[in-house]
Amino acid sequence: MSFRAVRVSKFRHVYGQAMKRDQCYDNIRVSKSSWDSTFCAVNPKFLAIIVESAGGGAFIVLPLAKVGRINPDHPLVGGHKGPVLDIAWCPHNDNVIASGSEDCVVKVWQVPDHGLSRTLTDPVVELLYHQRRVGLVMWHPTAQNVLLTAGSDNLVVIWNVGTGEPTVVIDSHPDLVYSACWNWEGSKLLTTCKDKKIRIIDPRNGNVDEEAICHEGSKATRAIYLRNGLVFTTGFSKMSERQYSLRAPGHLNDPIVMVELDTSNGVMFPLYDADTNMVYLCGKGDSVIRYFEITPEPPFVHYINTFQTPDPQRGIGMMPKRGVDVTSCEITRFFRLNNSGLCQVVSMTVPRKSELFQEDLYPDTPGDVPALSAEEWFAGKDENPILVSMRSGSQLSTNKQDLKVQKKHNVLSKMPPRSPSGSQSAIADSPDSATPQAPASPPTSGVPTKVVEELMDEIRRLKSLLVKHEKRIRALEARAASSPSADLNNSTGSANTSLVADSPPATTAINPQQPATTGSGQLENNHVTHDTNANVAKTIAAEDMAPDEV
Repeated sequence: MSFRAVRVSKFRHVYGQAMKRDQCYDNIRVSKSSWDSTFCAVNPKFLAIIVESAGGGAFIVLPLAKVGRINPDHPLVGGHKGPVLDIAWCPHNDNVIASGSEDCVVKVWQVPDHGLSRTLTDPVVELLYHQRRVGLVMWHPTAQNVLLTAGSDNLVVIWNVGTGEPTVVIDSHPDLVYSACWNWEGSKLLTTCKDKKIRIIDPRNGNVDEEAICHEGSKATRAIYLRNGLVFTTGFSKMSERQYSLRAPGHLNDPIVMVELDTSNGVMFPLYDADTNMVYLCGKGDSVIRYFEITPEPPFVHYINTFQTPDPQRGIGMMPKRGVDVTSCEITRFFRLNNSGLCQVVSMTVPRKSELFQEDLYPDTPGDVPALSAEEWFAGKDENPILVSMRSGSQLSTNKQDLKVQKKHNVLSKMPPRSPSGSQSAIADSPDSATPQAPASPPTSGVPTKVVEELMDEIRRLKSLLVKHEKRIRALEARAASSPSADLNNSTGSANTSLVADSPPATTAINPQQPATTGSGQLENNHVTHDTNANVAKTIAAEDMAPDEV
């Protein structure tokens, strides 16, 4: 008789519970875009959902307490000219959110503490570099104001949001980038690409440290870094069966675990809880959420349970650990977007009889205080996230300063993203340099001296050209005014009569040297006729001249 021991784990019994409808968010026009995105982002203060919007792209931001039916005219964040594809809340400021769109622009927004009272159209900063749509935005886990974006131009750009500049551009992907993920301290970057490969990249210089085939299927793949440094991936086999795998850096070609799940077509999004070491698989179009626990002993990926709902999900968002309810032993919370317009709240709990704080369920978790500044991280410094205790309950951002952007004068700020032909325009073609304005003071840093001198020369050339044209115009006007008008008296007699009849008395135009014996009426007619003939002569002279002389 064989004996099989039961695996000991605190999370063998994790149950999902859907909130009642009046505790959820209803009447939301969820985006119908076919882009593979979660369409939802949540933090301890706000819930953001990408929605349908006429005339551009928009997303809605709701305070977590604003449950129930949402008014159709609720204020939006709507400054994009194309549909919004991805959104992400800043982990170090619960009021700051970034969005990427089909209009090739990444925008960073500041949401007031009380939520939106009117439609927000003015972002804090616009990040312009991508030449095609931007479908991925993601913040750095430990460095402040460091944002990663990826677009259909196969580029991964790392921004310093505090200055609005693209600091690192990674062009090592030959095709569309499906996903990206930072490791625990943010020193490495993990990406998946349409060429079926997974890559580990040094984010500061763009060098590829390792690459391997992720999944053999042609559909979209996803990959995430685990806290212990391992890599968890989801994808498809050659027979279009959905798979997940666990790999170790240095041996990406040899998966530790490769398991086939089912034959559905929806892309699976792996959502990871670093505190409990659990992975939740949420497929687009699925009505289930599968969750697994990652352990250091075989079989390494332990299936726990499946949360079943009757409605398929269009998108999903996961609450950071700072926002869960520790009094009910909640370890995570999901916000599921249904096709019916309902955002369903699902709470994952570990049943405990005691109402005291459960220290084994809630280890210290990353807080909202950045461990590094952007400049320190770009200089090569790495730090683990600053951890906070969950004993006092939800950790909300307090006394956070507004996001300040100090843009430097650089070539990118003078250059529009695209010209009408699709290529980047020259600096001299930008609106700032095409108008003859007073030359601005040279920037202190970031711009080559040669570029500044070229701009100054262009401004001086335009000003001299303007002065030359003004002198020519004055000369032509004087020439037209002094031209003889005697030859036009016969041809314009009828016009003169009508003008004299309609014009007021022009007594002030009488020549004082005219003989006094002439009648006043005759004097007025003569001088009015002379003035009118001069005007007509001026008009005809201008019409007879060549177009380039006018």
